[in-house]
Amino acid sequence: MRKRKLIEVAMPLEAISASSAREKSIRHGHPSTLHLWWARRPLAACRAVLFAQLVDDPSSHPERFPTEGAVDAERDRLFGIMRELVVWENSFDGSVLNCAREEIRNSCGGDLPRIHDPFSGGGSVSLEAQRLGLPATGSDLNPVAVLIGKAAVEFPFLFAGREPAHPGARERNNYRHAEGLAEDVRFYGDLALACAFASVGCLYSKAVLPPDLGGGPAEIVAWLWSRTVPSPDPAFGGAHVPIASSFLLSSKSGREVRLEPDIDREAKDIRFRVCRSGTSEEIAQARQGAKAGRGANFRCLLSGAAITPDQVRAAGRGKEMGQQLMAIVADGPRRKVYLPADGPHEAAAFAMRADWRPELRFPVDARAFTVCLYGFESWGDLFTERQLAALNAFSRAISSMREEIARDAAAAGFAPGGLPLEEGGTGARAYAEAVTTYLALVLSKCADYWSSICTWHASREIIGHTFGRQAVPMVWDFAEANPFSGMTGSWGAMLEWVAKAVARLVPSGEASVVQRDARTVRYLSIRHA
Repeated sequence: MRKRKLIEVAMPLEAISASSAREKSIRHGHPSTLHLWWARRPLAACRAVLFAQLVDDPSSHPERFPTEGAVDAERDRLFGIMRELVVWENSFDGSVLNCAREEIRNSCGGDLPRIHDPFSGGGSVSLEAQRLGLPATGSDLNPVAVLIGKAAVEFPFLFAGREPAHPGARERNNYRHAEGLAEDVRFYGDLALACAFASVGCLYSKAVLPPDLGGGPAEIVAWLWSRTVPSPDPAFGGAHVPIASSFLLSSKSGREVRLEPDIDREAKDIRFRVCRSGTSEEIAQARQGAKAGRGANFRCLLSGAAITPDQVRAAGRGKEMGQQLMAIVADGPRRKVYLPADGPHEAAAFAMRADWRPELRFPVDARAFTVCLYGFESWGDLFTERQLAALNAFSRAISSMREEIARDAAAAGFAPGGLPLEEGGTGARAYAEAVTTYLALVLSKCADYWSSICTWHASREIIGHTFGRQAVPMVWDFAEANPFSGMTGSWGAMLEWVAKAVARLVPSGEASVVQRDARTVRYLSIRHA
């Protein structure tokens, strides 16, 4: 008779649910931080399901557990293993993982069976199968999903236990799993940062704090911009007015900071003052920004006239929509400091034109890509010139160091040259490709934070990212991150997310992820052409 598996009878659902819910608050070192992917499956649940569908339920072995009490006792023992297995901190504990693997072997004839996920997506199933030592294969049609899967399970297994290849001092003496690979990602990521700064660092100067805030230079976290459109009032012909959805910079209780428009109607000019206090009415008014009531999205700050949605769309499609710097966010002595905009910082944003921009056009889908209604036609339109210049500089830096990494890897003991990564290579060439692939993921995460769709969250005082949801919505004011600040939205911050995620991977079993249509694949071997 077919043996029933644990998953067919009972599971400790309360413990699994609690661990799955807790995962949402675990960020540093979590595999999900390698790269954004939609609808990721909780790793704790995947780990539990894999274990429970492979381990026999005690009732399948009456010769070993002849009584109901013996069955219940054995089931409780297995539940105890699962409760430990789903805890995030235990997902790196060798004793807990070895105990789970031994139970799987006992129920599978002494072998660890192969697992295949035909819709691998973010790679949760393959990742957890590998953690349990199970040979795993995954397939997906989406090339981004495939790349994330390879970075999560393939590359770490190929180079597991290797010391880093970079020259100079090491962070530690003993390297487990993918820790050496993670150190190289961090080392060469820092070199890419230095290379990019030499190219475009002149566009990102420091701020100068006023005496009452400590004085001296300060690193800029972000520049806060508002989109502008022509004033609808003929009396102010030629003037552009900001249409920011909020003038509130910080909404933290007792530390509210807001912008107050300083309007010069004779000069047809609008500037902003930074106010570090205000009544509840003034705070509410700042939260409203330049928005108006229904039927009129905004109000002209010069004349008070309504700016209708059709007028905003017409300005966008007519390439008359601009941008104005409202304020600067700097890193102060104890907290973020908000400074008024100044001419040199605004001019620096337009000082360089990017030598390349993405030209792939958006799908015509106003439901998800509302930017199309306002003259944004391609992916390149989502970025300012300075943002594109920075992205291009980092892209060139990553590409230029592949040969350097290969030379360092060969000097560190990797086989010189060798097959490329896509052909299963494990030598210096393949290693350089793996490291630069992780750096490319870092750059992709940066692009998510370096677009003109990124908003400023006044409640948390951080930069939001482009894909806060599965859409590209239009925004009226945006935060431009400083790539070189080392803080929110910077290259250094994104690099650290990826490096920590790689360091915490546990490549205990061989794994492979390929791009395939699930309807055409019945079986995938681990080693594939």
